[in-house]
Amino acid sequence: MLELKHVYTRYGKVECLKGVTFSVNQGEIVALLGANGAGKTTVLKTISGLIHPVAGEILFQGKLISSFSPEEVVRLGICHVPEGRKIFQRLNVLENLELGAFIRKDKASIQEDLESVFQVFPTLKKRLSQKAGTLSGGEQQMLAIGRGLMSRPSVLLLDEPSLGLAPMLVSVIFKIIEKIHEQGKTILLVEQNARMALKIAKRAYVLETGQLVLEGSAEEMRSSKAIQNAYLGGGYQN
Repeated sequence: MLELKHVYTRYGKVECLKGVTFSVNQGEIVALLGANGAGKTTVLKTISGLIHPVAGEILFQGKLISSFSPEEVVRLGICHVPEGRKIFQRLNVLENLELGAFIRKDKASIQEDLESVFQVFPTLKKRLSQKAGTLSGGEQQMLAIGRGLMSRPSVLLLDEPSLGLAPMLVSVIFKIIEKIHEQGKTILLVEQNARMALKIAKRAYVLETGQLVLEGSAEEMRSSKAIQNAYLGGGYQN
């Protein structure tokens, strides 16, 4: 469904992604793991059109999208829920959700999708008129994901959904991600919490300094000494 082929990305003269190649099949949760600065967020920004690769190809359902703008990428059915939530803090919850559907004109279906979001996040329905900036961290993350769902994506790019959350809330967020997946969404999950990510993912890739250094099934990764070295003290070792 989504494929990167030998993708190179730069910030100015600094090469951030170095020949990244991987794929996400329809209906999968695929985890993209790595330490801070590994290039995980850059991968998502490159897919979503916020950055354009200097070499390589990005394909969505077989269509080349490497040069597409963020708006074009969203219209195709790829939605990026960014690291740090990036909600509109001065707007209320309902306004944030409605902005998620900004590119859509099907008003009746938008209302249906609002109700679907409220089924996944009943807390948000109780907070419709509340300013988004006054929500708790967990509620803001729920709002960010809900806003993403309002574009009716077929692929959801989630960037560090557990960042800054208490352990109990991390568990809640991951259960919600599983529920969204069960509703038919394909998910590319960027996450530093490797243990939690590998519990819900089917497959995983590990990035280190802009290069893929490990890939395999989530089950293989959970028992991999390389993953233990990378995430439980010490760097990645062959």
